[in-house]
Amino acid sequence: MKQGNQSMVFEFILIGFSGFPDLQVPLFVVFSIMYLAILAGNIIIIVTIRRDSSLHIPMYFFLAVLSTSETCYTFTIIPNMLVNLLKEKATISFIGCMIQMYTFLGFAMTNCLLLVVMGYDRYVCICKPLHYPILMNQRLCTKLVVFSATSGFLLSVLETYFIFSLPFCGPNKIQHFFCDLAPLLQLACARNYVGEIVIFLFSFLVVVFSFLLIILSYILILTTILKIPTAEGKRKAFSTCASHLIVVVVHFGCASIIYLRPQSRYTLKEDTFISVTYTLVTPLLNPVVYSLRNKDVQIALKKSLGRSTHARKL
Repeated sequence: MKQGNQSMVFEFILIGFSGFPDLQVPLFVVFSIMYLAILAGNIIIIVTIRRDSSLHIPMYFFLAVLSTSETCYTFTIIPNMLVNLLKEKATISFIGCMIQMYTFLGFAMTNCLLLVVMGYDRYVCICKPLHYPILMNQRLCTKLVVFSATSGFLLSVLETYFIFSLPFCGPNKIQHFFCDLAPLLQLACARNYVGEIVIFLFSFLVVVFSFLLIILSYILILTTILKIPTAEGKRKAFSTCASHLIVVVVHFGCASIIYLRPQSRYTLKEDTFISVTYTLVTPLLNPVVYSLRNKDVQIALKKSLGRSTHARKL
């Protein structure tokens, strides 16, 4: 089909890791192990929280939702990436690319907003402990999760629309291993400056505004912790926030490097490395940090394993 003197694009070629042909099989093995670890870790957290009644509080409700969202987030990218590592020519259809971008951005922005909600939950728990059960009731927690998901996917619809309303008439080689914003903007035949500004503003709104809200929560939390008279009380209060803070720094650090910089500074090798960090390393970090650093989850896991062992003996 022709449009003027240029042919329209019906599929894209994902360059991804094709620049490292000797490493593709080793990368497939390493990434497969990491992906299985992500799935196992998140599923264990979700099942543990669901089965143990002592974890049926807002903090762990949000953690279970985040683990579910992270699992879906990785599912939109990693299986396709693993298949492409074993193919000579990695391709994705125009529609497939659009769906991948929509789902990836939707879950990514939902995760950002969920981290804000988790920061607010820690603020209420530490700064307003007497009002915590009333303020963070089940109805409000559900509304906050619905708001996070609805807002994330609504913004994703708008960003995906602005990208795919651009004309793509060749070349069709995406300098990435999945359909992301910057490499697709580079392929467009025409520039949509209004669209690019809107995309940047949405990214700024989600990444920077969310991060600032989390920082505000932690400033208030730190102020309250410093007023606690005993060292043990301070340590216990801070320990409930440490896991969340580690995940926030890694998550928003990678997101800001990728999405809050000029598109002209896009480079394949550098961005591939950073993208691997936020598509594989960060989702793997979440269950590791929340299980290794959280005593409540550790105790619940031991109880669950103990019940399973006892059941097998019977």
